[in-house]
Amino acid sequence: MATLTPVRPTAPTAQDRRSAPLRHIGPNWYATVMGTAIVANAGVALPGHPSWLRVPCLVVWALSGVLLAAVLTARVGHLLCHPDQARRHLLDPAVAPFYGCLSMALLAVGAGTLSVGAEWIGMPAAVAVDAGLWLAGTASGLLIAVAIPYLMVVRHRVAPDGASPVWLLPVVAPMVSAATGPALVPHLPPGQWRAALLLGCYAMFGLSLLATLVMLPVVFARLVQHGPLPLALTPTLFLVLGPLGQSTTAVGNAADAAPALGSTPYAHLLGGFAMLYGVPVMGFALLWLALAGAMVVRAARRGMPFAMTWWAFTFPVGTCVTGAASLARHTGAELFGWLAVGLYVLLVAAWGTAAVRTARGLVSGALLAAPRR
Repeated sequence: MATLTPVRPTAPTAQDRRSAPLRHIGPNWYATVMGTAIVANAGVALPGHPSWLRVPCLVVWALSGVLLAAVLTARVGHLLCHPDQARRHLLDPAVAPFYGCLSMALLAVGAGTLSVGAEWIGMPAAVAVDAGLWLAGTASGLLIAVAIPYLMVVRHRVAPDGASPVWLLPVVAPMVSAATGPALVPHLPPGQWRAALLLGCYAMFGLSLLATLVMLPVVFARLVQHGPLPLALTPTLFLVLGPLGQSTTAVGNAADAAPALGSTPYAHLLGGFAMLYGVPVMGFALLWLALAGAMVVRAARRGMPFAMTWWAFTFPVGTCVTGAASLARHTGAELFGWLAVGLYVLLVAAWGTAAVRTARGLVSGALLAAPRR
């Protein structure tokens, strides 16, 4: 009788060992770039433009650029060395929405380059960098805004309690384009180019807003029908603040850019709309902030562990800072200025906590290990 020779598993190669830390670097890592860049962007947007914040914001903006380069490099290595894992990420309804973070990371760093980095590299270079990152971020954001919902419908299989605020990430990316694009309007040739960019930003504002209005009721219904999110996912409740604060910022920035179009009715109309839209939306954002904060306190008392989801405390809060600062400009109400300052303090505290815990997780290797199921 023939004997069967046991098959020994193939030993990992040197290349496998070198690329092992990249295997679980998912698209959620772009949140570190977004959360860092918004600290600089929101700091220079504060009412009064405090001069003592300029240098810290410049340093944080430079750090966000370094992080963007590092995460892009790691993600390219992930795609090249672990294409099987990359496919799993796209087909995982819990991971795929994070692909929207790529677009927002590019847009956030680009916006900071123009508003903060111009002091270092000069205005012509800053405009060129911002324009390139805005085009790349907008193109990828529009693609992701279609591709991920398509996969959610035709490929993903979601449990009845599987709805999550993470679902908002792909459709919020065009709103970030709408908020950051108006800063480029004055740098375009007068006439149709400026009008096309501003109206394109408004189209992306509408695209993202209506998509958010479709998804947000599903997320809230999941909370009501199935109870609180798992402890590690509780911070993602703050993601709902993203489209609220960013849309308020978008309409305010569009109104600021409208005079660059010349003698058109845009300036008066958009200025009024920025106030009429922004004030009630900011009110709802504060309501959601209170609700999400209460849920986080509840989860913390039950032992909420650190995870990359803690970066959800940064970028969405930062958009509310820029939204409140925009309302302070357009209404003249000091109330919104103080609100922007208070939210900025919360943002800096959240960013410092997430950054320190992430650095510890990288040093220990815990954040590079396979996720627990």
